[in-house]
Amino acid sequence: MKKLIVGILREGKVPPDKRVPLTPLKCQEAVTVYPELEIIVQPSAIRSYSDQEYRDLHIRVQEDLSECDVLMGVKEVPIKDLLPDKTYFFFSHTIKKQPHNQPLLRAILQKNITLIDYETLTNTKGERTVAFGRYAGIVGAYNGIMTYGKKWKLFDLHPAHQCLDIEDMEEEYFKVKALPPIKIAVTGGGRVAHGIMEVLDKMGIRKVSVYDYLYLTFTEPVYAQLHSSDYNRRRDGRVWDNVDFYRNPHEYESTFDKFIPVTDVLMAGAYWNPAAPKLFTIEDMQRPDFKINTIADVTCDVDGSIPCTKRASSIPEPVYDYNSFTQELEPPFSQPTNITVMAVDNLPCELPRSASRDFGRQLIDEVFPHLLNNDPEGILARATITKNGRLTHRYAYLQEYAAGFLEESKSSLI
Repeated sequence: MKKLIVGILREGKVPPDKRVPLTPLKCQEAVTVYPELEIIVQPSAIRSYSDQEYRDLHIRVQEDLSECDVLMGVKEVPIKDLLPDKTYFFFSHTIKKQPHNQPLLRAILQKNITLIDYETLTNTKGERTVAFGRYAGIVGAYNGIMTYGKKWKLFDLHPAHQCLDIEDMEEEYFKVKALPPIKIAVTGGGRVAHGIMEVLDKMGIRKVSVYDYLYLTFTEPVYAQLHSSDYNRRRDGRVWDNVDFYRNPHEYESTFDKFIPVTDVLMAGAYWNPAAPKLFTIEDMQRPDFKINTIADVTCDVDGSIPCTKRASSIPEPVYDYNSFTQELEPPFSQPTNITVMAVDNLPCELPRSASRDFGRQLIDEVFPHLLNNDPEGILARATITKNGRLTHRYAYLQEYAAGFLEESKSSLI
């Protein structure tokens, strides 16, 4: 039987990403579970797992991946590194017509590449199956508590990106015992929000109901998980309906104002549609009862649901201050009356070894069974953006986005 050869790419995007789709142990597991699979790893000096760690488990490491049938990376592959006529898996950041990646989509089409984007992999219920969202939430929550502790000079947590892995980071949790009885609002119900709550739970911060959060006083730090229905309502007063909210977000208005006077820390983990209402306004932030002083915008929607997220921050410099009255950004921890914002947009990169382990688990469980068994449920087919040098019908809406880089005489749909 001819083996399917999967190549693990060296990340080439700048700045470099230390994550990898499959760790050494996950490679070993994959080829053990699927004997018809072979894995080759491209050497990398920046990857969080060394080349030797792969070699130690008898995984082949070599520069040339031309014999591979499938190539897997994490971030966008540099155009110069794309191999023609191959199947690629990576986060392409093209499905929202991101302008900076138009040349990448053009090159993929011109090189007859089959592109399967991790972001488009969904099960039969339409739920995403492969993502780094959990680790965005984990690191985002940790950074949020780290920011609060530093702002009020309560404790200094070791930065996540300086920890070896999640277990090393968890060794820092004992320091948060110094937290006063603050209230933390966590928005969202997906992977990101669950990652946030996972950290808060392990830190010993108690989860309470939305009612208790709003109306009771506590002698310990607590948090509440807020779903969309907790802080939005239809403008016409009709009863709440989840499906309608996601279909018609423009018909809703925010009711987050009731959380403003009781919340000390906001951790934003909810997906936000630009047509949906913002959580609060700049004017709200100038109210005397606006109590929120620390915001961990884990989803990092610049000028999105949170007005003071004016830019993304970086791993080395994760926070900045927002002055509600001048509406200007200031250096972090400039003055206590400022709102301190953590808005790192690549949070999983802070724990690349752990995030990669989690991602590899998802690939083995959710992708390889379909990749090696002719995709019986059409999961890979639904996620395929390009094939045979053309866009697939599911991604026909990218026609104009791609057309600027394609000959008008050539149809780009199949």
